Amino acid sequence: MDVIDSIKQRRSVNFFEQGREIPDETLTNLLNVANLAPSSFNLQPWRVIVVRDKDRKRKLRECAMNQPKVEEASVVLIMIADPDGVEINRDRVLQRWVELGFIKSENKDMMVETMRKLYDEKESLTRKIFAVKNTALFAMNLMNTAQGLGLDTHPMDGIDADCIKREFSIPDDKVIPMIIAVGYLKPGISLLPRGFRRDLDEFVGIDTYK
Repeated sequence: MDVIDSIKQRRSVNFFEQGREIPDETLTNLLNVANLAPSSFNLQPWRVIVVRDKDRKRKLRECAMNQPKVEEASVVLIMIADPDGVEINRDRVLQRWVELGFIKSENKDMMVETMRKLYDEKESLTRKIFAVKNTALFAMNLMNTAQGLGLDTHPMDGIDADCIKREFSIPDDKVIPMIIAVGYLKPGISLLPRGFRRDLDEFVGIDTYK
């Protein structure tokens, strides 16, 4: 599917075909393509839990305002923003840059210091924002990819993050910006026309804030 068509056709689906599984190959492809999302310094500060088991989805539904689509969707993906992503991935990112000729080996320490200044300490709000905004890029890339693979999605932030952390053994320092239901539109369901969208002149300023 053409990328523009995929973006235009993507909708947040509330009713999924129950019992229809996503083939492992398709799910792997979805995650691999989504993983091509851009991120600050290519640090990729995201983690994902794929929830497929019926009992685990039932638990997740309890943490998501009892929304039925959590159980009805083929899988639900827990998006986890990881503030530790800087330290975990930094050395591999820089080493690959050296191998590709993007930077010289002697400049790695300078890049490490730049990252430290930009993203502050692990516990800081700056670091959490860094992790969340990049995970959001991954999440949007995933949903557009899903549409291109013939899958339907629904991003959900009506969640109790503490409940999810407790039920899925997620460390307290991680941030859960959303979960994403993924599956197939329930047969016989017709989507309503697309909802309200603002005109560009309401929110786009040229060279200054509007």
